[in-house]
Amino acid sequence: MAPFDSGKSTWKNAALLDATCVDCDVRNTAFCDGVPERELARLETLATFLEIRSGETIINEADPSEFIFNVTGGAVKLYKLMADGRRQITGFLFAGSFLGVSDHSEYAYTAEALAPTSLCRFPRKKFESLLAEFPTIGQRMVSILMDDLAGAQNQMLLLGRKTARERVASFLVLLSTRTGKKEQGREVLPIPMNRVDIADFLGLTIETVSRTLTSLKKDNIITIPDGGHIEILDSDELAAISEHL
Repeated sequence: MAPFDSGKSTWKNAALLDATCVDCDVRNTAFCDGVPERELARLETLATFLEIRSGETIINEADPSEFIFNVTGGAVKLYKLMADGRRQITGFLFAGSFLGVSDHSEYAYTAEALAPTSLCRFPRKKFESLLAEFPTIGQRMVSILMDDLAGAQNQMLLLGRKTARERVASFLVLLSTRTGKKEQGREVLPIPMNRVDIADFLGLTIETVSRTLTSLKKDNIITIPDGGHIEILDSDELAAISEHL
């Protein structure tokens, strides 16, 4: 499927979820963390809870930015299209991330679900009015935007200064901080994106990504139990590689 050819967001056909803000699994990591119950109840009146299928487009670059979204489950990739049709993946979002924030009237990127993904959706204008009414939510949004800026700066460093090995290691460390789970002393990372997505994000070829992962595996830093997971065997060495400049 090539969602960037369709020109249509498909959340309009998404399944509606019977969910509430109070019961949200990612409330403690999402933008609404620490929001008082009164403000949370007001926020919930604006929310629509959705389930998006894997491969579906959530928003399209240059479409009117009518809604903003909070990712409550699954995974999302963000990308921009260049004039010649090539694609640059600019980031991956996981549960707790905010999506669609823009100071313009159009979305700045396309977002596509990498796996079955749940979202809460808010009308942008009503949400912005709520920020003025409840400063706590506004403060959380400022914090999110600062994190996004830091992420953009790290991506510039990643593409501009690091070797292929350092880029792949940095990518795995990033996933570890967002999705890593330790089970019986093992840290296993879910990898919902394919090798093409990883290569586009890191500014590498698919072959280079595969060779680098194989090299890290040979060095007993990681192991690859299957195509959808990577296990980190030596997190200290992986971090040292990622931070080397």
